[in-house]
Amino acid sequence: MRGAVLYAPRDVRFEEREEPRITKPTDAIIRMSATCVCGSDLWPYRGIEPVTQPTPFGHEYCGIVEEVGSAVESIKPGQFVIGSFFASDNTCPICRAGYQTSCVHRELVGGAQAGRLRVPLADGTLVATPGLPPDDLIPSLLTLSDVMGTGWFAADAANVKPGVTAVVVGDGAVGLLAVLSAKQMGAGRIIAMSRHAPRQKLAREFGATDIVAERGDAGIARIKELTNGLGADSVLECVGTQESMMQAIRSTHPGGYVSYVGVPHGVQVAGQELFFSHVHLHGGPAPVRRYLPELIDLVWKRKITPGKVFDLTLPLEQVAEGYRAMDERRAIKTLLRP
Repeated sequence: MRGAVLYAPRDVRFEEREEPRITKPTDAIIRMSATCVCGSDLWPYRGIEPVTQPTPFGHEYCGIVEEVGSAVESIKPGQFVIGSFFASDNTCPICRAGYQTSCVHRELVGGAQAGRLRVPLADGTLVATPGLPPDDLIPSLLTLSDVMGTGWFAADAANVKPGVTAVVVGDGAVGLLAVLSAKQMGAGRIIAMSRHAPRQKLAREFGATDIVAERGDAGIARIKELTNGLGADSVLECVGTQESMMQAIRSTHPGGYVSYVGVPHGVQVAGQELFFSHVHLHGGPAPVRRYLPELIDLVWKRKITPGKVFDLTLPLEQVAEGYRAMDERRAIKTLLRP
C-alpha cells in the first residue's frame, strides 16, 4: 500500500507503507473512498510543529469496511462508514457526556492519506450511512470526519441559537463550515471575517450576511460598529493564533459566548482581561462522533452540501501538490481520491 509520509517541513512523499491489519479485536479496516488535507496538517508541514521522524499523515476518512475484529458488533464489512479523528469507545462517562475526543480510551486515528486505514474502537468510532452513497455525496460525507463536525461544534459551543448575531473568525474550511453551521442553527446575522474573495463568496453561499475584511483592532472596531457598539452574541474562533483568539474575545459582548476550535499555537489569554470581559469560553478538539448521526442525515437528505469547501481534487498520489496548494492559499481544501 502507498500513502503520504511527512519527512520534514514541506517534504511530503507518497511511498510504500505497511498494509494496515487487525491488531485488536475492536479494530476495523476500511478501504478509503476519499481523504483530504486538513488545515491542521499545515502546522507540521510548515515546521511549526516538529516532526522528528517520517510520519504517516492524514486523519479525515470515509470508506467501505473490509474487515472487522472479532469483538466488533455494530459495524459490518461492506458498509460505508465515517469516523472521527479520535477513536472512542462511546461508552465511558466522558463519551456519554458528549466529549468523545476526550474518551478515557481515546486513540488518535492517523495515516489516513492512504488506500486503507485501521480504525481502533470501531463500534464506538464509526457510523454507517443508510446505504452506499452516490459518488457526488462522498465529498460532503468526508467533511463530517472533521471539518464539518468541527464547524458544527464551533457553533454549538458558542451557543448559536435562532436570531443571534454570530461572528466567524477564520475563512479556512472550518471557518466556512462554521458559517454553514451557524446558518443551520438559525443565526439571524452571520458576520464572516475574510480577506479573500473566493472564500468570501463561499461564506455568503453558506449563509454569511456580512463580510469584514479588517483584522486586529480594526476588525474588532468594525464588529462593534455592526453591533451597536456592543459586540456579537456568539463568536466562533476557527484559526488558533493569538490574534484570532483576542479578536474573538474582544468582539463579544459581555455575557456572550466564544468558541475556539482552531488548534492553538502560541495563544495566551491574560486573566485580568478575561475576568472583566464577562464572556463564556468553550472549545477544544471537536467531539465529531457526537454529531455524526445528525450530520449524516442532513447530508444524506441533501439539506447541506459542506463538500463545497473542496476546491481542488487530486489523485492521492499527488498529495504533495495538495499540501502545496493549501500552504500557498491556492486552495481552501484539497480532496484526495485513492
